[in-house]
Amino acid sequence: MIIVMSSTATDADLQGVIDRIRAAGLTEHVSRGTERTIVGAIGDERALSEQAFEQLAGVERAMHIVKPYKLVAREGHPAGTVIDIRGVKLGGKQIQVIAGPCSVETPEQMQLAAAGVHAAGCTLMRGGAFKPRTSPYAFQGLGVQGLEYFQQAAREYKLPIVTELMDVRMLDTFLEHDVDVIQIGARNMQNFDLLKEVGRVNKPVILKRGLSATISEWLMAAEYIAAGGNHNIILCERGIRTFETAYRNVLDVTAIPVLKKETHLPVVVDPSHAGGKAWMVPALARAAVAAGADGLLIEMHPNPCEAWCDADQALTPQELNELMGSLRLIAQAVGREL
Repeated sequence: MIIVMSSTATDADLQGVIDRIRAAGLTEHVSRGTERTIVGAIGDERALSEQAFEQLAGVERAMHIVKPYKLVAREGHPAGTVIDIRGVKLGGKQIQVIAGPCSVETPEQMQLAAAGVHAAGCTLMRGGAFKPRTSPYAFQGLGVQGLEYFQQAAREYKLPIVTELMDVRMLDTFLEHDVDVIQIGARNMQNFDLLKEVGRVNKPVILKRGLSATISEWLMAAEYIAAGGNHNIILCERGIRTFETAYRNVLDVTAIPVLKKETHLPVVVDPSHAGGKAWMVPALARAAVAAGADGLLIEMHPNPCEAWCDADQALTPQELNELMGSLRLIAQAVGREL
């Protein structure tokens, strides 16, 4: 941490800053300029807060000079992380596509969806048994019964399943039903109690970006999971909320290369929730792969017109199959495999 003293700071003010640094178990480095004195705090600066120093007499401002997220930062882990999901490797050279319906509805729907996911060449299946909805009157998911339908359909094709955990009280249920990947949704990105709990289990976690979260806030949320001991974290860009109303969310393609520079964690993109319309999904998916994404979350429904939620953004099995063909060409162009 760097503490900048004001031009009117006294020697007593400077000593007060030094005393605070030493009390935290760190050492100080004082640099005196013609107009300003700067004090560097050397050591584990996580013990210090900027606010604690800015309240002291004679301090103009204080700032951290290293990233607040340690475990997920690339600087401490130069090689990209590859996560093994029941034999499917996410990260590295291979790009994985996770497809399936927004919500689990019936056994028949899930059987058809699993067949479509497998036929298209996708390696994991998505589906919501518990659904966060804006309206309390909208379909909220089938709950535990939905998990059972999901597992029955996906296991037939040996597809690992991805589903959203909304409530920490359901974590044991997810483990009992052998959910392969726990998804933390955008609205729960900063549900710190939930993040702490999934940090204690040995399951891959997809952490979706919050509706208006900065990159730093997102990575700090991932740090909560890593700090608990679970380093199997996958970041998911799903679009952020802006002033624009022409589409559901703004897909932040820029976030992909930024994350690749900042963190060693794999990055996937959800083009379905970004665009909100099925016709937008192929273009956004192709852009994500070209920008360096390690995977995609794509909504596909056997009959989108009959979907119980998010019907507008779901692809048909045929559309998913066609999209996979074009994605393979883009992956090859950027030196990856699909």
